Amino acid sequence: MNTGEPSSSMILPLLIQSSVPVSQTMIYFFTLIVLLIFAALASGSESAFFSIGPKEKELLRSQDSRTSKQVLKLLENPKELLAILLITNNFVLVGIAIISSALIELFLGPPNEGNETVRFFIEVVGITFTMLMLGEVIPKIYSSRNSVRMAKLLAIPINTLGHIPPISWLKILLVNGTNIIQKKAKKRSVRITSDELEHALALTKEESTSEEEQKILQGIVKFGHTETCQIMRSRMDVVALNEETTFSEVINLILEAGYSRIPVYSGSIDHVIGILYIKDLLPHLSKEDFNWQELIRKPFFIPENKKIDDLLKEFQDKKMHMAVVVDEYGGAAGIVTMEDVLEEIVGDITDEFDEEEIVYTRIDDRTFLFEGRTALVDFYKVTGIDGKQFEAMKGDSETIGGFVVESAGRILRNNEYITCDEIKLIVESSDKRRVKTIKVILPEEKEEK
Repeated sequence: MNTGEPSSSMILPLLIQSSVPVSQTMIYFFTLIVLLIFAALASGSESAFFSIGPKEKELLRSQDSRTSKQVLKLLENPKELLAILLITNNFVLVGIAIISSALIELFLGPPNEGNETVRFFIEVVGITFTMLMLGEVIPKIYSSRNSVRMAKLLAIPINTLGHIPPISWLKILLVNGTNIIQKKAKKRSVRITSDELEHALALTKEESTSEEEQKILQGIVKFGHTETCQIMRSRMDVVALNEETTFSEVINLILEAGYSRIPVYSGSIDHVIGILYIKDLLPHLSKEDFNWQELIRKPFFIPENKKIDDLLKEFQDKKMHMAVVVDEYGGAAGIVTMEDVLEEIVGDITDEFDEEEIVYTRIDDRTFLFEGRTALVDFYKVTGIDGKQFEAMKGDSETIGGFVVESAGRILRNNEYITCDEIKLIVESSDKRRVKTIKVILPEEKEEK
């Protein structure tokens, strides 16, 4: 049955019978091949340049050649490089589409009902497949495997194209337009709260991240909300020097304490006058007597409620590693170091001289014995509780002993206790000044597995 459409067997005679000028056809075919080569080079260049890694860059720097320097120069401005390649590639693709349409018009004539199927087959299947394979896939695969060779081959031509109008004009327009869009996008960026970040971390907890990675991510999220008073070392646990201490006594204290920086006070620990850096004493160790007070450095004072992310920035700016924490009355409440701040993100940092800081005794699965000075955060880690109820009730206290005193409103005597979140805190030892040791009994439903 005759449908009015030419079959595939009619295509060849149709082409043979057409009166197409041979010279015009050859020009079109030659132009098409050249454009396909340009498309392949433009596409391959993009893959080659952006596949160059740090090792390849080091190799190029070691080669004192014009092409190597040109490659590195182009990579210094990736936006301009990408703009040149995209503009060139689009010009070439438009040219291929125009030449292809002209060739089809020469052989098949204007569109009509008799050649729609053939035109569709040639335009959509033939030309698209050819452009995709020869102009995109094959060049990119080859260039990604030979990135340095291709980049060096095409560096100078690409740089030349970037200075020829209208590509140079369009390059400037495209780069500037991209910068404007990026600035607006930054202004409209979505603000995510720390609670939302914590929720996101909880959702990914059982995915690819390990337990250590999860702890670091959680530390980063909570970092900006942690105050200095939560991580500082209390004044009762601080090793400090009186300014009237003799040189020999200073040396003995340093050897016993093992710290690299020690606060120095005048009269009482409330009046810290400076920090002694042990490294400053090294040139004077052979002396029997030395006026060590002249080596005291100016202290860095911070309030208790300073956020530790701000503190870290100040440590970096001032190039300091220790700060004296003062309370609302101006007295020294304790000290905080760079190490204390970093431990909030990466966990405990210890060296061969560090002793175990969390001192406790595990009596059985549900019973623990803690020193009163044990930090609440360490208490949570050891017992495995979340500590939300404790955090809500702790007030200004940061240690388990301080929590008991804060909750009871007084210093409890031996064998007196309080209960929080069904956890029993029994005072084992105390004096008129503080609670020394506390027995903690967990409820049965919170027994560790």
